[in-house]
Amino acid sequence: MNITGRILVIEDESSLRKTLARILQQANFEVTTAESAEQGLDYLKTTAFDLVFTDLRLPGMAGLEALKQIQSTNPNIPVVLFTAQPDINSAVEALRYGATDYLLKPLKPEVIIERAKTILTNQQKEKRKREIIDEIETLQNELKQLEDNDKPITNTLPNPQIERFIKQGALILDLHTKRVSIKNETINLPPTSFEYLLVLARHAPNVVDFQTLVAEAQGIQAEMREAQELTKWHIHQLRGAIEQDSRNPSRLITVRGTGYRLVVD
Repeated sequence: MNITGRILVIEDESSLRKTLARILQQANFEVTTAESAEQGLDYLKTTAFDLVFTDLRLPGMAGLEALKQIQSTNPNIPVVLFTAQPDINSAVEALRYGATDYLLKPLKPEVIIERAKTILTNQQKEKRKREIIDEIETLQNELKQLEDNDKPITNTLPNPQIERFIKQGALILDLHTKRVSIKNETINLPPTSFEYLLVLARHAPNVVDFQTLVAEAQGIQAEMREAQELTKWHIHQLRGAIEQDSRNPSRLITVRGTGYRLVVD
């Protein structure tokens, strides 16, 4: 697969900004650079990007605040943060707010290229899946119209609903629109929280431990304590969305010291 994409790099240090641009351009990516978060956000208003790399520590608006704004206006754009001063709290907070990855300086060219290719490959796969589902649905609608006209055509196409929907009791997850419904009530979730609920639904009613939740929902191999903190944030969001009383949860059950499990009637 030929991996291409439009990447925005936000970095205030001129030499590093130019180096990152050159590395990514040599890997056949189209690159735009910004020297501040404010400039990067302005570019995002007028240009469609597939991926954003941003420094965590920037003059003016910090990278974490830029991440929050990107997630609020462009939730489907993956954002990778990097920093020269690693801090587990800032890393956890970045992942809580939807960062796809968190890298440490000095940045190695092979790591930058590998992360860009992996993220954009996954994006292209998801986009193609949605296109295939749309094509299948269109063909099925055409077949239904023909069958309604008493044409003797056998429907041998696969049912896209098998791949599109996951159902647990009254809870239905639409993998195409990334929406959740409970008893015909539609609930919109942040993309990462949706992935956490999807993992719990696939394993339900079994317990999913903290590290498995983080690994399957975000693709991150986290230490036990870090994974526990990450899952706590998303479970809090999910409980506020799907529980009748988030203080007394009956659907997202905590298994103390281990993880969580989903129980839906």
